[in-house]
Amino acid sequence: MDVHRRTVNAAGNSLFSDKSSKSKNQKHDLQSQQSLYLTNAVFFGLFFSVAYFLLHRWREKIRTSTPLHVLTISEIVAVFSLIASIFYLMVFFGIGIIFHPFAASRTVHYDEEDESDIAKTSGLCLAGVSPTLPPLPPKISVEKVAPALVPAVILSSDDEEIVRAVVSGSIPSYTLESKLGDCKRAAAIRNLAVERVTGRSLEGLPMEGFDYDSILGQCCEMPIGFIQIPVGVAGPLLLDGKEYTVPMATTEGCLVASTNRGCKAIYVSGGASAVVLRDGMTRAPVVRFNSAKRASQLKFFLEDSQNFDSLSHIFNKSSRFARLQSIKATMAGKNLYIRFTCSTGDAMGMNMVSKGVQNVLDFLQSEFPDMDVIGISGNFCSDKKAAAVNWIEGRGKSVVCEAVIKEEVVKKVLKTSVESLVELNMLKNLTGSAMAGALGGFNAHASNIVSAIYLATGQDPAQNVESSHCMTMMEAVNDGKDLHISVTMPSIEVGTVGGGTQLASQSACLNLLGVKGASKESPGANSRQLATIVAGSVLAGELSLMSAIAAGQLVKSHMKYNRSSKDVTKLAS
Repeated sequence: MDVHRRTVNAAGNSLFSDKSSKSKNQKHDLQSQQSLYLTNAVFFGLFFSVAYFLLHRWREKIRTSTPLHVLTISEIVAVFSLIASIFYLMVFFGIGIIFHPFAASRTVHYDEEDESDIAKTSGLCLAGVSPTLPPLPPKISVEKVAPALVPAVILSSDDEEIVRAVVSGSIPSYTLESKLGDCKRAAAIRNLAVERVTGRSLEGLPMEGFDYDSILGQCCEMPIGFIQIPVGVAGPLLLDGKEYTVPMATTEGCLVASTNRGCKAIYVSGGASAVVLRDGMTRAPVVRFNSAKRASQLKFFLEDSQNFDSLSHIFNKSSRFARLQSIKATMAGKNLYIRFTCSTGDAMGMNMVSKGVQNVLDFLQSEFPDMDVIGISGNFCSDKKAAAVNWIEGRGKSVVCEAVIKEEVVKKVLKTSVESLVELNMLKNLTGSAMAGALGGFNAHASNIVSAIYLATGQDPAQNVESSHCMTMMEAVNDGKDLHISVTMPSIEVGTVGGGTQLASQSACLNLLGVKGASKESPGANSRQLATIVAGSVLAGELSLMSAIAAGQLVKSHMKYNRSSKDVTKLAS
């Protein structure tokens, strides 16, 4: 990755200073620089070539189960060459300071990077920035004001030069983090550049108070600020004998209040219970053969129980947590769709299962050389789409949560009757959804609660699509006096590690629930517990909304809590 500046030296006080007059010893300086470039090129080439060789060799050893510590002569030489090149490059950082006085007469030139380099520049913010560069201009000065106000971005004169370069296109916007070495500064410069290019104001989009280093290379590219979503809490939710205060990030009035009322009804009735039926993330590649007969041969091979152990061994090499559970293959003509299901510990697991699938495809390619891999995802998974395969087979965590609500609670807390709730549920959630041709939508508003908890805890909000698949059931029990309510959710896709769960705000919400990070005692326990909390919260939300509809209070409550006469934009300004 060519993230170093080509000319190692730059003007000491300005990133884009004008060229000074030629000095008498310029020729001598140039010769010194050229010799330094040549030496650097040799050692950089040595470093990358040796590193590639060793990685390639170790990959082969892992595949063949050869111990990594057993080295051949060529590998020993490569290891020593790698150490020598690293030692030189570390020393070179110090040499850059010695050569700094030679830099007074040259400006920095940035290389144009193509789109393929975007992924390569998304490492740590300070990685890849040449230490031989002179100190960068001061960081952006942002006026400190009251928390309710969003200050305008104030840039230094040096940053103004960079903004103009971004606007003109001479510096690609996506390279700012790697070139400046300061993620917050890069976001501020990009923010102003976007304003100038579009002619639209970004006033009201905050910049301060966010750790931009934490999102680099994992959560968001080319940031220009962050969105504020209020977080409320519902509860306590009494679930399986434990109390949870549930964080919900939403801009919909009544949602938290309604869920909170449902939690109260469940609490005073003795609590709810939940069970995880299945726990497995899926990925389904699509492959093609010259004939349907040949495709069927692979299908039979994959579904043969005698081959599962060897395929599982190959799959499980991808991670210490990934464990292959099942393989299901289905055909469409000469195309074969292979649905892999595996456990993924406390991670949501999309990347984990994809790596395991790639290992198996590489193995199958040797057994079936005429197999043409069309794509690692063939939509038979199915991710971020409403699909019958998820509704029937499940994806992620399949959870059932239930509670018995006492008659007096239904009357006093929910302001309705058991008979009215049972009838409404049958005609609305079951019959009404069937009339609409719903797929997994046999509920009142499960996606409301799922989305709010997902945003608060750093889940993938797009997976709300299949995670909100839910069937709400109600029936009268105990001689018709009490209400039994349950929610069946076959594809709750959550994790407590990776992705947005690592951000400070989302991590705090996970900590509030007691499921932050990976479970040390039982891998996967935290993510399963989070899935039951999601189901329990949906149960509370369904109970409260259905009661409001049965009692005719829905419109009245929304007019009271979901309307505001205040002009928030004027308050912000």
